[in-house]
Amino acid sequence: MHWHKVTLIGVGLLGGSLGLALRQRRLASHVEGYVRRTSSVGECQKAGAVDKASGDLSVAVADADLVVFCTPLSQMKTLAQAMLPSLKRGAIVTDVGSVKASVVSDLEPMCSSVGAFFVGSHPMAGAEKMGVSAARADLFQSVTCVLTPTNSSASHAVEQLKTLWQAVGSKVMLLTPEQHDELVSRSSHLVHVIAAALASHVLDPAHGPAQSTLCANGFRDTTRVASGSSEMWRDIALANSNHLQNELTSYIEKLERLRHLLAQGKPDEIQRFFEQAKGLRDQWRAGGASPSPE
Repeated sequence: MHWHKVTLIGVGLLGGSLGLALRQRRLASHVEGYVRRTSSVGECQKAGAVDKASGDLSVAVADADLVVFCTPLSQMKTLAQAMLPSLKRGAIVTDVGSVKASVVSDLEPMCSSVGAFFVGSHPMAGAEKMGVSAARADLFQSVTCVLTPTNSSASHAVEQLKTLWQAVGSKVMLLTPEQHDELVSRSSHLVHVIAAALASHVLDPAHGPAQSTLCANGFRDTTRVASGSSEMWRDIALANSNHLQNELTSYIEKLERLRHLLAQGKPDEIQRFFEQAKGLRDQWRAGGASPSPE
């Protein structure tokens, strides 16, 4: 599948990486980016992520065969409404957001109203670094990308997006928006909340300057994702609030269970707590699972 024009709405880490992958693999004749800040125009083009960047949404979207939203979740609906008059009939629209039910509910009918086709996407890739300067063409290599079609989705749009993500190196999985949001609330959203809470707790200045000196590899690895965009994670937490609240409740129950075991001084059960976790993770890794760079 070769695209005539692809428009990336937002050219940060994910948008920039997709632009690099499209251009390096010659999957599109022209890749254009929409950016909010004039200062970002030159940066995007210098990084090689786009052929052209613009602060004019209508210009960026005009005549695009494919439009990909790569902005924080809270911006997508407003930007989608603004682009509709310029969206070509028959265009395919997708996104890279970490929550799907609300995005699909907002954007699918909007795009349909002008004869375009929206299908949600979520490549399980990312990093704690932000901006187009952190973008790289292999970001989507060997990671899972979830497509979330609905009963209203056009089969040709789903197939073309499947081909797109496979062409940039991803393994494609199809889920409903609701299934996706429940699963990632555990494997991604809860993980980020835990990392943020751990970083805030351990590095609290009240613990004194010696505390940070004793933070080594375990702390670094466990809290890496806490350095991600606070705006992005605010949006994700709010958009997937119900599922995330449920998972926080379940996780807190497990912590409470361990706390009780410690209070009761039960070494065998405490060891089983760690053995079970080790066994599950080792089994996951042995099954060929390669953690996405999220």
